[in-house]
Order: sequence, then C-alpha cells, then structure tokens
Amino acid sequence: MDKNTVLAIILSVIIIIVGFSIQAIFFAPEPSVQTEAVQPVQTPAGATDTSVTTQLPVSSAAGPSETSGSPGSITAVGDDPSLREFQFQTEVFDIVFDAESASISSIKLKKHLDNGIPVNMIFSDSPEDTAFKTYFGYDTATRTDYGYNVSRPDDYTIRFYRDFGIIGNDGQTLSDTFRLTKTFVFAPNDYLFELSIELKNSVNEVVPLNYSGYSYTLEFGPQIGPEFFEAPDGRYEYRRFYTLEEGKQKQAKLKNGELIVDSLFSWSALTGKYFTVIGIPDATQYTLRLSEGSTETIPLTSFMKFSRPAVNSSVNTDVFRFYIGPQQKQHLAIYNNAEDNGFGLKDLQLEKAMDSSTWFGWLENVLKWLLGVFYMIIPNYGIAIILLTILIKVVLFPFTRKSFQSTARMQALNPQMQEIREKYKDNTAKMNQELSELYKREKVNPMGGCLPMLLQFPVFIALYGLLNKHFELRGAVFIPGWINDLSSPESIWNFSPVSIPFLGSDLRLLPILYVATMILSMKFSQAGAQSAGSGAGMNKMFTYLMPGMFFFILYNAPSGLILYWTVMNIFTVLQQEATNLIRKHKVEEEKANPTLKIVKPPSKKPGGGKPSQGKKKR
Repeated sequence: MDKNTVLAIILSVIIIIVGFSIQAIFFAPEPSVQTEAVQPVQTPAGATDTSVTTQLPVSSAAGPSETSGSPGSITAVGDDPSLREFQFQTEVFDIVFDAESASISSIKLKKHLDNGIPVNMIFSDSPEDTAFKTYFGYDTATRTDYGYNVSRPDDYTIRFYRDFGIIGNDGQTLSDTFRLTKTFVFAPNDYLFELSIELKNSVNEVVPLNYSGYSYTLEFGPQIGPEFFEAPDGRYEYRRFYTLEEGKQKQAKLKNGELIVDSLFSWSALTGKYFTVIGIPDATQYTLRLSEGSTETIPLTSFMKFSRPAVNSSVNTDVFRFYIGPQQKQHLAIYNNAEDNGFGLKDLQLEKAMDSSTWFGWLENVLKWLLGVFYMIIPNYGIAIILLTILIKVVLFPFTRKSFQSTARMQALNPQMQEIREKYKDNTAKMNQELSELYKREKVNPMGGCLPMLLQFPVFIALYGLLNKHFELRGAVFIPGWINDLSSPESIWNFSPVSIPFLGSDLRLLPILYVATMILSMKFSQAGAQSAGSGAGMNKMFTYLMPGMFFFILYNAPSGLILYWTVMNIFTVLQQEATNLIRKHKVEEEKANPTLKIVKPPSKKPGGGKPSQGKKKR
C-alpha cells in the first residue's frame, strides 16, 4: 500500500472521530500484495542458448535481386505488399489491422460507448504506434514492420506472413531465409482471441534467430483506452499491472518505470477502472517486461512485452491469447469452463484480474447486489443510489442514534469539564484524574460518539469502491442535461479555454451541494454544544475548513459517488434534527412535570460510609 493511500485513510478516520461525520471516508486502500521485483539488467536473465548469437540490425527491405546490407543483419525478402490497412469485425470488435507491421492500430468495443462512440482499447498518439508488434530478439529497436502478405483462411482468421534473410559476409548474398507468420483467430462473440507466431526456416536447420538467448519479442502498447488527458491519480482513474502466479493475483510494482518478471506466470494484465487487457502466453517460459512512461500526448504509457527464448528447431509455433474488453465477471469467468467460450478454454481464472480496491470486497459485492435490486425496481441508477442510501441509513440508525445520544451527553457535561480544566490547568495529572472520575460518575464514555461511527467504517469503504468503479454506472443517466454519466463528474457550465487551478474549466454543482450539506450536518451535530476558547475555534475550523478541503479533493470525483455522500448528508441532518427535537421535547416535559424527572440514588456519606437505611427490625 502506498504512502498516499495510508495518509488518506488516517485522515479519513481522524475526520470521523473529530467531526462525527460519516462523509469523511473517501479513499480506498489498494491491494498490498505485489510481485517480487526483479532489477532490470543489461543482459536479460533467462538466456538459454548463446552458442549461436546473431547480430540483429535490420536492413531496409529489398527485393530478391537487390539484397544489400551489413553482414549478419536481417532483411525482408521479396516485393513489398501494397496493402497498408484493412478493417475486420466480429459481434463485439471493430478492428483496424496494420499490414505494414502485422499488428492492430485500432480495436473498438462495439457494445461499450463513450459519448455515443465505441471505446477504442488502443490509445496511441501516432498511426505507427500499433499493438501486437513483433521485434527480433529482445531489443524493440529491431523492427519487423516491412510489409506483410495477408490471407483469410476463414471468416474469423487473419494471417500475415513475410520472409526474412540473414545477409552474408559479402553484404549481398543471403546465407539463410526464414518465414515469420502471425495468425489472429477470433470467435464471433468472445472478447478473447488467439495470436500464434510461427518461425519456419527454409532449410532443416535451427531458425537463425538468437539474440542473447531470445528469438523475438511481442509487445502490447502504448496504452489501453479510453483515452485520458491527465495522468491517472489512482483514485478516479488508474492503470495497474497484475500477474497471476501460482493461482494468486499479484500487483506489479514498477521500479524506475520498469519491472522484469522471469519467473513462471499464467497471465499478465493491464487494468483500468472499467476495461482490461490480459495477455495469456503458452507454456513457454517467456520473460515479461512491464514498463511505464509518457509522451507529448499520452500522460501515461503502459507496455507489456513478452520475450521468447531462442528457438532450437527449424519450425516453431507459439500461441498467445489476449482478452481485451470490459472488466466484468460475466465476460471473464467464462474461460473457466470449456463449454462457455468459443475456444474451449478452461481454468484461466481471468476474473482474478478484476481490480478490488477495498479491504471489504465481500461487502462491496453485497452492496452491488442491492444496487442491482433497486435498479430492477426503478431502472435509473441515480434513484437506485438514493434508495440504497436510505436503506443504509435505516440499517445503521441504531449506531447513529447511539452516537448522537453519547455526543449529547458529552455536550451536557461541557460546563463541568471546562470548570475542571480551568481549576487544574497547571496540574495535568490531576485534571485528567478529575475528568476520568466525572466520566465514571456520569457513566459517560468520551469515545461513545466515535465508536459507533467507526463500526460503520467498512460500509463506507465498500461503498466508495462500488460507486467509484461500478461498471454499470458508465454512461448511466440520472437527470438528463445535468448528470448524464454517473461514472464521471457532472458539469453545469464549461468556461474553457479559461482554467482555474485545481478545478479546471468546469463549474460543477454536485460538489457545491455536497459541501453545503456537509457544513449543515456538522452544524447540527454541534447544536447545543457550549464550547469556548480553543474548543469553539476547533469547532469552527472543522465546520468550514474541512468541507472546504473536501470540496477541492472531491471536485472531479464521479457524480455517483458525490450523489451518495450528498444524500447521506441530507438524511444525517434529518436524523440529527429529529434527535434534537425529541431531546428538546423531553426537557420541556420535565420542566412542566418535575415528577417525570429521574431521581438519582442517594450519594455516599463523606468518609465512605453507606447511606442510612433506617433501623433494623429485631
């Protein structure tokens, strides 16, 4: 868990304790398990056979009669195909293939839209930055994009192939030629597809590709969509790497922007809030490189690179599988049962790539189910959030009521507490002793108003995780024209190109309503308090300063999350007002009818003697 998350949690707990405000919880902890980092090295670990090491600078493409280049370099053989790009579709994908590099330049999800446009899962800033490129050896500088021939064996298979050769010592002749074939196989309704890479020598000898023990590298990058314009902050948007090792999900922690994994792993995933890309290699022990960086137009790039050990045969075929789609269990879990998917795959455990950013995932699932029930009753997720909020307030009312009562009793003791503090201000030990005796005598627990709130802590954490990344909230409209997407911030006025620090170019109404209801809630919670001096100053600080801080922190939070907290504040105010009215009514009744007052038992006589009980009968 990173330091920022820890500080956020501590801050949230402090606000709960001091302000008695449930809306103070806003950060969710990240998974603490991480992949063991392997330090980047100059020569990658895992090299197997280095007896035949080919120099791999790649020459420019040339026809069979005009081969030229430096000895030992690789060159494409044959005429360059004229086909550059072409489109391909399934029921779920709209794909643009790049025949120049046998890769994919665009892969759109037809059933998932952003502003009415299908989400493009490849976020790049250049037509040349395509996904699923291959490079000879381990170094991505050894490009293979010199134009490929294309064939269509059937409706859901795309095959690319190109011949390459090693330039001889004279710089003209080709000592060896081999063919690189990349085959993409799709199923009509699957978000998963197969990518096989075949290396085949022209003679019955080992394929002449061995660069420090590696034949080729397959790369996914530069980033998964949807596109974003500011670096993810880890709360409202993020990109994270995960691996599955020995059946357990591990979060990859990069050091200096890179992590090398040369241990056995089942798959590697690049995950965002709503979508994920999962690379599933075959049984070959690939070296996995995960890296992050940035470009002029992409605030954060994320690459996955699979490097294949040197091939020791004349023909070799590797099979990769990639899931590219929504981070939803109903789509990921079908690859645990061979009968549920188009490839007959089982036990892939892809659902473990789903991000769970809270400690209370089980509770988050319960709340998700309840939210779905309310949505079935009234098909509007904004109303469903409000109904869920009401249900939570009803269930937690006994804890809230006890907290209010304890707070009220502490407020009633304020004059006596202040008197003790003034009397023993020069004797801290005596002051604490007298306060402790006062609490014991009046049967008041100073933490009584806080502990019931802390018992609700798991609910607030789970709700944050749910409303911050619940997939069904993407594009969900609450109030047309105002809150058009509960998964993103709302806006009532955009004043770009003007930009205000911390706020940007949008005026948002929900954060304003949230802060107003938060201030109102804190004022009601302090009703009847008789603080003076520093106590009054502290109350004023928490009443205005803390909501002001939260205004900036939560200004760009998803509107579904702010909606929940705002409604929660409103119902908290109503509960506090009802409690205050009931208490006021009881006080008035006691004044009007003194016989209703509770008579305290007689106090002990000075010296510790027992109260008089009258004469005993003989």
